[in-house]
Amino acid sequence: MKNRIRILRAEHNLSQASLAKKIQVSRQSINAIESGKYVPSTLLTLKMASVFDVEVSEIFSLEEEDWG
Repeated sequence: MKNRIRILRAEHNLSQASLAKKIQVSRQSINAIESGKYVPSTLLTLKMASVFDVEVSEIFSLEEEDWG
């Protein structure tokens, strides 16, 4: 699954640590999500969408291999 978290963080002038604090996870979790090592829960995706004031689909998108 692709994501635009790094780009959105830059647009909103947020560090990984500040985003993590806003959505109540660790900075390491943000790093893992950004790098594609961890797929966030629905709750976390909704929290991120709220922080960035965008739809979830503007943050995350499926790739062909996600369809298995």
